[in-house]
Amino acid sequence: MPSPATTSESANGVGVTAPPGEPVIRIRGLSKSFGTVRALDGVDLDVAPGTVLGLLGPNGAGKTTAIRVLATLLAPDEGSITVAGLDVIKDAKQLRSKIGLAGQYAAIDENLTGLENLVMVGRLYGASRAASKERGRELLTRFDLLDAADRPAKTYSGGMRRRLDLAAALVAKPPVVFLDEPTTGLDPRSRIALWETIEALVADGTTVLLTTQYLDEADRLADRIAVIDHGRVIAEGTSDELKDRVGGERLEVRLSDRAAAEVAAQALAPMSDEAPYTEDGLVKLVVRGRSGTIVEAVRRLDEASVGVEDLGLRRPTLDDVFLSLTGHVTEAADEEEETT
Repeated sequence: MPSPATTSESANGVGVTAPPGEPVIRIRGLSKSFGTVRALDGVDLDVAPGTVLGLLGPNGAGKTTAIRVLATLLAPDEGSITVAGLDVIKDAKQLRSKIGLAGQYAAIDENLTGLENLVMVGRLYGASRAASKERGRELLTRFDLLDAADRPAKTYSGGMRRRLDLAAALVAKPPVVFLDEPTTGLDPRSRIALWETIEALVADGTTVLLTTQYLDEADRLADRIAVIDHGRVIAEGTSDELKDRVGGERLEVRLSDRAAAEVAAQALAPMSDEAPYTEDGLVKLVVRGRSGTIVEAVRRLDEASVGVEDLGLRRPTLDDVFLSLTGHVTEAADEEEETT
């Protein structure tokens, strides 16, 4: 006999219904193809209540496709997927009232004011006009947009539009929120402000699945990180766990002459068990358990007549993890991820 479902009340006032001990988001064997393109290939993921799972990967890795399936916008070809205890196919209609979605680009009506946008969303969820307006003003206050409540959204800055879009995703007080590249195109100040907003959501008990290409974003926000590439999860763990997998300190050398990168790599190669990585005048390599690394590197580069602008040792970062796992760095985040 199945265990009865329990409802845990989060601080944002929304109960999350799911079997005891079960993750709020549970994905098993998720696959999705577009013609001959395999966008997702047997993805397994769990997201615990009140946590952030960062889905990290390059353009075209399958991140946005996964979000669309979880948000009931796409049907999976294969797999079992539940969100807040509901099946994304069988219970799609009921599930939509329990999730919020903010995509890569703000999905707001630019001709409506900020408040009108939120009232419209509230009405679509079936709330009265009075209740929708009250909830709208509450969210505008929370997102520091109340002073712009009566201004058309087309007059908002990029950061303001993104905050309004996130506010719209929260109108129905969903216990689960999907954020697909939420800070794409934002300036550093706006990114930090949005990070603080996401952290506040999680502190209130919201469960978040966040897709991103920004490694610093995943490092700061995610309780756990899943690295996805070519539609498959290739690694999963906390930020520290993933960094520990890479192991060793990193020697980084910034060259005076970018054209000397290959010469520098050849000179430094004996210091590492792996081939050095070169990019735009920067040479990186893993060094394990070596004393006098800096002195040896300087000597080798000097003997090769390679000029150095800067040189240092540092702990592995998520950039190193991503490079180690995929063989390439993350791409610029100013392009739409999915092409299908």
